[in-house]
Amino acid sequence: MKRELVIVLDFGGQYNQLVARRVRECNVYCEIYSYRTEIEKIKSMNPKGIILTGGPNSCYGEDSPTYSKELFELGIPVLGLCYGAQLMMHVLGGKVERAKVREYGKTEVVIDKAQSKIFENVSKKTVCWMSHFDYISQIAPGFEITAHTSDCPVAAAENAENRLYAIQFHPEVLHTAEGTKMLSNFVLGVCGCIADWRMDSFVEESIAQIRERVGSGKVLCALSGGVDSSVAAVLLSKAVGSQLTCVFVDHGLLRKDESDEVEAVFGPLGPYKLNFVRVNAQQRFYNKLAGVKEPEEKRKIIGEEFIRVFEEEAKKIGAVDFLVQGTIYPDVVESGLGGESAVIKSHHNVGGLPDYVDFKEIIEPLRDLFKDEVRKAGLELGIPEHLVFRQPFPGPGLGIRIIGEVTADKVKIVQDADAIYREEIAKAGLDKEISQYFAALTNMRSVGVMGDERTYDYAVALRGVKTVDFMTAEAADIPYEVLSRVMSRIINEVKGVNRVMYDLTSKPPGTIEFE
Repeated sequence: MKRELVIVLDFGGQYNQLVARRVRECNVYCEIYSYRTEIEKIKSMNPKGIILTGGPNSCYGEDSPTYSKELFELGIPVLGLCYGAQLMMHVLGGKVERAKVREYGKTEVVIDKAQSKIFENVSKKTVCWMSHFDYISQIAPGFEITAHTSDCPVAAAENAENRLYAIQFHPEVLHTAEGTKMLSNFVLGVCGCIADWRMDSFVEESIAQIRERVGSGKVLCALSGGVDSSVAAVLLSKAVGSQLTCVFVDHGLLRKDESDEVEAVFGPLGPYKLNFVRVNAQQRFYNKLAGVKEPEEKRKIIGEEFIRVFEEEAKKIGAVDFLVQGTIYPDVVESGLGGESAVIKSHHNVGGLPDYVDFKEIIEPLRDLFKDEVRKAGLELGIPEHLVFRQPFPGPGLGIRIIGEVTADKVKIVQDADAIYREEIAKAGLDKEISQYFAALTNMRSVGVMGDERTYDYAVALRGVKTVDFMTAEAADIPYEVLSRVMSRIINEVKGVNRVMYDLTSKPPGTIEFE
């Protein structure tokens, strides 16, 4: 069954994934593409609607990202957000200039056209998130102003006849009080989408597609025990049964006791009865990582070594036709394979694959899903909640939670510190409130005093964030007494640590992980 599609054209905006995520919350499937995508490809996709993202440039700049006028003449509804709104005006004959007063943050927007389809059931005055230094000084011919602020005469404009809409603020961020309603009005009201993107149908369709694609072939699944690979494994087991073998590589970079926990769940005595192979390769990975400090290099080494181990196991099993990986949509976008945003990180599932991989094909059944959609798919597959909602864990493991060189001693430090942190968070009843929390080992050593003796040991950084979609995040407000108890236990119980810090950085500008 062909899905309805709304596409997001990315002009370098930091919220590109968030726009797509909000559209999917309306049960409408959405994908991100670069503004460099050719018009013929857009036509071939036959989207129900197009959304233009924000971006850091001025649309009138000589080298700024742009698009041809033809985009607005396809008869497909177009919604421009921030830079996208300005670009729409600029290309269609309006005027954009540098604003005398920059608007940034929560701003009261006054709706001038209550009957606008975009603002249906939106309050006359509503709080929105502004972030712009240019403004639309003159709307394009055929448009009318539909909203304003005290400093911005064109907060929104539209050409309803041609279904073209320009919004100067960001409806996709949670700071815009009625933003989701506005996006829903566009995709459901203006574009006429029927909201058929649901996890039950996704699971059913995926199982059928996988069966058809695999046929009688043998499948090898890269099982890490994390949410993504676990859901991928169970999805494949439902599709091809005994044709699937799950290989769990214990690379020595997992959380404390996690290797045994993974085997207990997915091994031969677990509830899923999967063909399960555990490979103990801790020293092999430590040897490969010796002396390596740069984060991207560590990611690629870990990713390549994963593939080499899988190839070796595949040869022991016999002819293997497919490799399954738990790649999800943010991995695709952040690896530079979707949209226009800069490469934030390579990923062993996407951007870090070595040139030679000894499998006919790679299957990535979750490639189209955001993290919360993966969890919904897991529940549809009958995976218990305590597994579906476990803490996110990066593919390269503790290799990217240890700043600088990775050694067995450093791994033990961060494992022990992280176990204490997670234990105390659970005791305080905060484990369901904090979206992700972990301990990381910094590469900083400093002087301390313990037992009347001078020490020169490492500092551990604690991370805790709250987020809805993992696209943006704020530091969790953990009570001081909890942090103090964690600090005391780590310093007293974990050898090699004499300082504990709490990271307050939001995303953006930081990432949730450390490297």
